[in-house]
Amino acid sequence: MNAKWWQRGIFYQVYPRSFQDTNGNGIGDLEGIRERLDYLVELGIDAIWISPIYPSPMADHGYDVSDYCGIDPVFGDFATFDRLVEDIHAHGLKLVLDFVPNHTSNQHPWFLESSSSCDNPKRDWYIWRDPAPDGGPPNNWVSYFSGSGWEFHEPTGQYYYHAYLKEQPDLNWRNPEVREEMHNVLRFWMKRGVDGFRVDVIWHLIKDALFRDDPPNPDYKPGDPENNRLIQAYSADQPEVHPVIAGLRRVVDEYPDRVLIGEIYLPVSRLVTYYGEDLGGANLPFNFQLIGAGGHAKDLSKIIMDYEAALPPGGWPNWVLGNHDQPRIASRIGPEFAPLAGMLLLTLRGTPTMYYGDELGMEDVPIPKRATQDPWEINEPGIGVSRDPERTPMQWDASPNAGFTTGTPWLPVSPDYAQRNVATLDADPRSMLTLHRRLIELRRSHPALEMGSYRTVSDEDEVLVYLRELDEQRVLVVLNLSREARTFTLPEEMSAARALLSTRLDDPDRSGPEIRLRVHEGIILEIE
Repeated sequence: MNAKWWQRGIFYQVYPRSFQDTNGNGIGDLEGIRERLDYLVELGIDAIWISPIYPSPMADHGYDVSDYCGIDPVFGDFATFDRLVEDIHAHGLKLVLDFVPNHTSNQHPWFLESSSSCDNPKRDWYIWRDPAPDGGPPNNWVSYFSGSGWEFHEPTGQYYYHAYLKEQPDLNWRNPEVREEMHNVLRFWMKRGVDGFRVDVIWHLIKDALFRDDPPNPDYKPGDPENNRLIQAYSADQPEVHPVIAGLRRVVDEYPDRVLIGEIYLPVSRLVTYYGEDLGGANLPFNFQLIGAGGHAKDLSKIIMDYEAALPPGGWPNWVLGNHDQPRIASRIGPEFAPLAGMLLLTLRGTPTMYYGDELGMEDVPIPKRATQDPWEINEPGIGVSRDPERTPMQWDASPNAGFTTGTPWLPVSPDYAQRNVATLDADPRSMLTLHRRLIELRRSHPALEMGSYRTVSDEDEVLVYLRELDEQRVLVVLNLSREARTFTLPEEMSAARALLSTRLDDPDRSGPEIRLRVHEGIILEIE
């Protein structure tokens, strides 16, 4: 009963450019989020995570920040932001902002000063190095968005490092002045009522002090993204990053009831170290292990159990199945399996994070070359790295542009919007949206699903079965991951069971001991 709100809560990611446009310019805005709060309350989520809204040249759609303490006019202004914060809290929700501390825009005043001369006081705020003896880059580090991670700056004769676009120079987090300035950024937003932060690429903040070459990746294949060519042994995930994160956590803890979330794409053994010493790191190091998982019961069971076993004492688990950088769930695993994925996400132990539109079963939208917005796709065309397909506008109703905008949307709306939208699915008692609302309602009414323990009961015959238990309450989740009907026989100690919910949203009057599962069906049962 003493759990934090971020342990009990459900997070919902809003990509603001694509959620709701209110001024007809085709780009979503803060007022649009405010106008849709009733929908989020009815869905049942607890916290809204908003992707970057800071002033930006938009080379990477807001992840190139030119002012950490401002609002980009495309999204609104501080008056709108303050109204949004007030209304979010009035609705009983929390607000989490994206924080992008690894790099700034090259138009940020800090970088303009840093690049003005080698002896500028802010020179050491970024990562500058002399050329190699042959005049080339200082080492072999590559950019996530293709090419060398080093950009030569002719006026000062040195290279600066950028893990992403050349327009996104990396800050030097070994510099205490940088740390203090960024700590003050966190304080600025928390004073305005922000309840926490999702920290972008938190495992990148510290690089190898000796700038050693990254080793080649033996698994790299022609046609893979260039950033897979090397293993990031020295350009990321350095031991010295953990005191840096502990510093961020201390600042967040200066304000009551706040949360620090870290974006971390690492194997689970490395991921869990980001909880920090004595849990003084990120409250929730984002766990993406399910995103790349196959659909086999044994594979999923192993992922879940390995993660549970790796958690440090007191570390709270979390699960993510989709976000703005990954293909949508329904496209990744198939629309027929998407309801099972929703049931899995909302019944595992730990904090779930949903991505806008996944509750509708939205799929990736093919983007014509002429409409491409993602700089990664522009830099590496033709190999399938575009993130535009999963960032398309939210589908609200069957009116033009799905009710997202009265103008021309910044990305094309899905062709299926007339059938797959909030208004239509809201009226369908067996829709994907209805299922998510029922799942969240069930989670709320059963403490075992919110805070209970986890135990795998079976992963045989492509049926994943697990038990959530708290005090006297026991809830069993049974997921048929095969493409055929299956029967699961309850263990003897669970023979008395009452079905609570099926992904089919029809009468789940199945009490055992044999639980018959239709193709692609999941069932939640209460053990009596």
